[in-house]
Amino acid sequence: MHQVKKMIENHDLGQILAVNGSYQQDWLFYETDFNWRLQPEFSGDSRAIADIGSHWLDLVEFITGIQVSEVCADFATFHPVRKKPLKPLETYSNKVLDAKDYEDIPIHTEDYATVLLRFNNGAHGAMTVNQVAAGRKNRLYFEIYGSKKSIAWNSERPNELWVGRRDGNNEIMMKDPSLVDDYAKEIMDFPGGHNEGFPDTSKQMFKKVYNYIVEAGHDKNKKTDFATFETGQRELMLCEKIVKSAHERSWIAVT
Repeated sequence: MHQVKKMIENHDLGQILAVNGSYQQDWLFYETDFNWRLQPEFSGDSRAIADIGSHWLDLVEFITGIQVSEVCADFATFHPVRKKPLKPLETYSNKVLDAKDYEDIPIHTEDYATVLLRFNNGAHGAMTVNQVAAGRKNRLYFEIYGSKKSIAWNSERPNELWVGRRDGNNEIMMKDPSLVDDYAKEIMDFPGGHNEGFPDTSKQMFKKVYNYIVEAGHDKNKKTDFATFETGQRELMLCEKIVKSAHERSWIAVT
């Protein structure tokens, strides 16, 4: 993602025209799948958008440098009633209980959402989130279309970046410290062909946090390039606007 960010900053893609993508999972596929996130009193008025859509929106704004300015959302709840286990279960567990071990719980948060997006540079886009998507274990996906070329990335194949061209061959760029910008190289600990994945993202984030703390002691104007409380506040605000849009069935400005 740091390589994508630098490619966009260096205008390799040209002007960003459109951004499309999705975040899809199947861990709530069955009506017997249950988790505290399904209950608004614990998780809030939104589920799929707040839980995984926030990650997609944050990532896209981070790498593109543009921000969502308007949203228009459509929500769906595929299981209006779910069966809550009367025994504790782990998140993502697939244990099967008997019928007497469940109670019926009405569901008021979304299993699915599609959000039309307008960005502050004039670009357009759409995001779909779905937690009832059979076979998609944890797939964050995006395509960014520029005036020069396009790029696409799939989190279930994290070490591959697709680059699309109109006039010429498309390519798959593999994660390799010898092939990327120095900004991306800083957070690669393994040579090419040695895959880095989900656990490494937390490690690299905390390296950035600790380095910032050390360097900020010498440079009071040191800027962060990791998520901050302001980042979290923006994601909450975006989620609130999307929920409002779904309820009002209209475009909502992000201010």
